[in-house]
Amino acid sequence: MRIEQPGRRAMIRTRVVRTERLSEHFVTVTLGGPELAGFDFLGRDQFVRLFLPREGQDRLSMPADADKRWVEQLYAMPPSRRPHVRSYSVRRLDADALEMDIEFVDHGDAGPASAWASRAVPGDEAGMLADGVYHLPSEDADWQLLVGDESAVPALVSILEQAPEDMRALVYLEVPSAGDVRPLPDRPGVEVHWLPRTDPHAVPGRLALDTVRAAELPGGRPYCFVAGENALPTELRRTLVREHGVPKEDVSFIGYWRHGRSAMD
Repeated sequence: MRIEQPGRRAMIRTRVVRTERLSEHFVTVTLGGPELAGFDFLGRDQFVRLFLPREGQDRLSMPADADKRWVEQLYAMPPSRRPHVRSYSVRRLDADALEMDIEFVDHGDAGPASAWASRAVPGDEAGMLADGVYHLPSEDADWQLLVGDESAVPALVSILEQAPEDMRALVYLEVPSAGDVRPLPDRPGVEVHWLPRTDPHAVPGRLALDTVRAAELPGGRPYCFVAGENALPTELRRTLVREHGVPKEDVSFIGYWRHGRSAMD
């Protein structure tokens, strides 16, 4: 799968500036610090590797190198010092103020990143490593299909906010509850479908998958961007290729996480 990588990568230390509750299950944490001056911002769905301290740590430990050796260095740390590592989309970068917004899904204490974000206060430390962009539509695409569960909502909203005015797109955003629906930029060619779950035990992504499978899609050549729990992009890509004749190269599909499995720790 294609990915556009930043030209410069560095281990960056930041501190929490403020937090804001966006909706029932979404929280924005604003990070700041002088080291953000070196962040290579690409926009769209760009993500970062976020390094978070473990509970009880008085200082965040991070790998020293930004190249591929960082993973080796991470696992060489004693478990008591090793930070939690998660991938998150950049919602906003203010290069003048040296501030960056990261949007978290609030699961309470169900995951280390969610627990950290829900308790974050100004001055708390977090580290990051710039990573790439998967949203790379073909210039020949007639329209776009954007689909994601709550883990992909920040990336998809960022894409929509930065899209050209003449963008044509169908967008499906699955969220945990009706309290997570939010206003988005009004574009005449963009049709947004919010999909709040009503079953608290449903696997995230299944509602979006079933809804798009049953939808009547426009003609022409689409560019498709599907992200979220692994089954959603994997299975929807199969449907788009087999049943709608979409070329594989016109589908960017990213599994952000797997239901029932923890991420890198």
